[in-house]
Amino acid sequence: MAEAPRPALRTAPLPEIRSLPSWLLGRAAARGRALVADALAAEGLKMWHHVVLSAVRDLAPVAQADLGRGVGLDPKDLVGVLNDLQSAGLVVREPDAKDRRKNAVSLTTEGARLLKRCEKAARAANEELLAPLSAAERDQFMGLLIRISGTDG
Repeated sequence: MAEAPRPALRTAPLPEIRSLPSWLLGRAAARGRALVADALAAEGLKMWHHVVLSAVRDLAPVAQADLGRGVGLDPKDLVGVLNDLQSAGLVVREPDAKDRRKNAVSLTTEGARLLKRCEKAARAANEELLAPLSAAERDQFMGLLIRISGTDG
């Protein structure tokens, strides 16, 4: 017996959900993360590797515990990321000059070079994300995101 034809959907499902700003922000964020993750993968890095490299550059030399708190990464997860970065020759961990019981993390020259390439790739990915917006709309959008995200920029 032949299957009865299904009625065509008139609109996209979940119209109430899709009209929520939180849902739209989540979709935009997921798209942005995917674009950046792909760009970083082309450089051989994952998102957390990039975050940690950037924080090390900004804070170095930085105690490993302070680094973890600064980026909001669980200590055991940070150890794994740092192990990866150190194995790749991108960071070094040495005894902290202020407290020899702690490790201080710094970028290597290769780590600094890779970070510059990754920052360029991440900027390009964000340009792609915001391509539908004019320059004035981008400025307005960024201002609004800062206001609703509870960050100060």
